[in-house]
Amino acid sequence: MPTRLLLIRAGVVFGTAAVVLVELLSAVHLLHRAAIWVVWIAAIALTAYFGRGFFAGIVAKLRTFWGEAERLERLIAVVLAGMFLADLVIALMAPPNNFDSQTYHLPKVEHWVAQGGVGFYPTVIDRQLAMAPGAEYILLHLRLLTGGDSLYNLVQLAAGAFGALIASRIAGQLGGSRRAQLIAALLFGTTPIVALEATSTQTDLVVALWVGAVATLVLDERDRRTTWPAIAQLGAAAGLVLLTKATGLLAAGPLLVWWFVLQLRRREWLRAVAGTGIVVAAMALIAGPYLWRVETTYSNPLGPDHLRDSISMQRHDPASVLINALRIGETALQTPAGSIAAPPIRALAHAIGVDPDGRDITYWGATYPYTSWPPDEDRVSFPIQGALILIGALLLAWRRSPARTYAALFWLAVLAYVVMVKWQPWGNRLIVFLVLLGTPLAALWIEPLLVYRRRSVVWATSAVLALGAVAGAAAVAVGWPRRLVGSGSVFTTSTMDERFIRRPEWQADYRAAADAIEASGAGRVGLVQGYNDWEYPWWILLKGHDLVSLQSLQPDYPAPPVESVDAVVCVDPPIGCWFYIPQNWPQHKEGAVTYAIRPR
Repeated sequence: MPTRLLLIRAGVVFGTAAVVLVELLSAVHLLHRAAIWVVWIAAIALTAYFGRGFFAGIVAKLRTFWGEAERLERLIAVVLAGMFLADLVIALMAPPNNFDSQTYHLPKVEHWVAQGGVGFYPTVIDRQLAMAPGAEYILLHLRLLTGGDSLYNLVQLAAGAFGALIASRIAGQLGGSRRAQLIAALLFGTTPIVALEATSTQTDLVVALWVGAVATLVLDERDRRTTWPAIAQLGAAAGLVLLTKATGLLAAGPLLVWWFVLQLRRREWLRAVAGTGIVVAAMALIAGPYLWRVETTYSNPLGPDHLRDSISMQRHDPASVLINALRIGETALQTPAGSIAAPPIRALAHAIGVDPDGRDITYWGATYPYTSWPPDEDRVSFPIQGALILIGALLLAWRRSPARTYAALFWLAVLAYVVMVKWQPWGNRLIVFLVLLGTPLAALWIEPLLVYRRRSVVWATSAVLALGAVAGAAAVAVGWPRRLVGSGSVFTTSTMDERFIRRPEWQADYRAAADAIEASGAGRVGLVQGYNDWEYPWWILLKGHDLVSLQSLQPDYPAPPVESVDAVVCVDPPIGCWFYIPQNWPQHKEGAVTYAIRPR
């Protein structure tokens, strides 16, 4: 089996095993450190025993590649390796400090550890429950193995590296040469949003990885009868997409339909129908338990109404979809010069009767346009890579080539996204899976230009690729909130300062309250917080304490009474702390934090 395919299949097996293991251990109340360690020791031992020849083969293939590669191919490999090495340094040195992770990605992991299962619990931040947990299940393994979050950033880094691998393989499957495959990997790996997210605990690279796995596995089946194990892997990859972020199905879904049609064309009726059943069953095995919890809690497997409505388009008329597409495209392709195209887009919207800031097509509380440069992991644009992808997808959709159908499916995924998902300021990170699917198309039309007979074309093309790589390097060097150089560098900033780098004014307040509670000897601490407040720092500062939410938006999971806790901390609560804290508990205020300790 080809090395890249074996690695991709192994990744799907790993993801599936990680998820199923969490659900099984949770169901039998054995989700704790000892059980995870036993499983991982066994898995590592088996991998080391059976994979000895495989790893030696990879080293041999790398040596062969280096000996056969041309100068440009070696340069691309060095640039890619340098990018991911720099990201590795940041990932290991910087603690998780992404905004969403402080609010809901990482607190849910701590709740799971504390209760020994992935069942729902009382919380006012319902995104901890309703947002798909696929990436966090993998983080949970690391949390139980290490006891902390020091390796959390490696999950997205691995997803980014494997994403580059998948982009290169898809380029080869579409007829690209070795150079085109390397260019695809380069374009994906140096996209600024990819370079920044590769050191974070966001989930966009993880879902892009699983979408890419679906794409490359489907492409393998274009001209052959799909085996039953291959069908099961397709279903597993699709299940991982659903469990990680449902928007990924906007691309994975059409790809699976294409596979079904291809099987029908080969007159494999039984295999197509039975295979579809296997795919659905695999998706249910992986995502079913979580979706069932969401359904029983919110009467909808996609979560509460307010959360769905904040993301999903409420208008689908052509005019609204057009404006949504233009805003998403402008935000993704925005250059350091700013939102130059925004005024014409707003003018067009008003001319055709669409409010460019309307809540039915815009994330609540947001206003278009939004500056997406300089590089910030939540919003950074990628004008060079984005433009190359769109041009390649347009050209290849019209040419008669092996990539024509794939390009059409890419455009179908883009259309599905702009029809279903509202524009939002941080939407650039939500389309990373489209970037992965599109970079092979960009590489296929760029590569011939590098051997064009006119030297000026070759130099211009090389300059564009170099500029894209520089943009990615700049994102790694000075991007926010983790950077190599400048103010806030991971080399000069303390771990705790890094944790609060998004909200430095909160650090002293959190620490003062935590120190007072620690000194009091309180064991159980109640949390009162707003919908976007940071819960995760309390799990770091009050490690070893039993933390519970004194608020709950879930009627099936009522919050515990304040009498059951020894102390209470409040951060900018929507209703004052007086509502939750008994009058005889002295209250102390530290900036944004109010705390109270049960009198003895």
